[in-house]
Amino acid sequence: METQRRGALRKIATSVLGLVGAAAFGKTLNTGSPENKPDGSITRYGNEEDENQEVPLFSSSVVHNGLVYIAGKGAHFEGDVKDHTEHVLEELKKELEKAGSSMEHVLKVNVYLADLHDYKAMNEVYRGKFGKNPPVRTTVAVYGGVPGDSLVEIDCIAALKS
Repeated sequence: METQRRGALRKIATSVLGLVGAAAFGKTLNTGSPENKPDGSITRYGNEEDENQEVPLFSSSVVHNGLVYIAGKGAHFEGDVKDHTEHVLEELKKELEKAGSSMEHVLKVNVYLADLHDYKAMNEVYRGKFGKNPPVRTTVAVYGGVPGDSLVEIDCIAALKS
């Protein structure tokens, strides 16, 4: 039993260290076509540039082991939560398609609201955007607001299209 537990922990640690090492040293960074690579390499898209840094702040999406991880998308313009939610969901859709997935392949969504009172209005726009079988979702109100004065920010994890 102890040997199995150690083996599982070793496997998890190796996987995490591989991701951290790749991110830290820019390994396998490319903008090629998405594919489920058997070698476990990582494909990154749209690195967010910071003019004061040589290394990008973050990637807009990462493809690894058949999954697509999309960074949080916000809406940085005047409007209400419905306008912002519609914009954010459209940006997620574009990013998913660029990475080889779709809204119907999303497995997990995190929604961050600047004000919990916007929950109902956000849901009015959100409903149906992920097809007939929506992903699991967590929704929270963010103390201090969403960065960039967006009323909503959404990130997700999706499977690659088969």
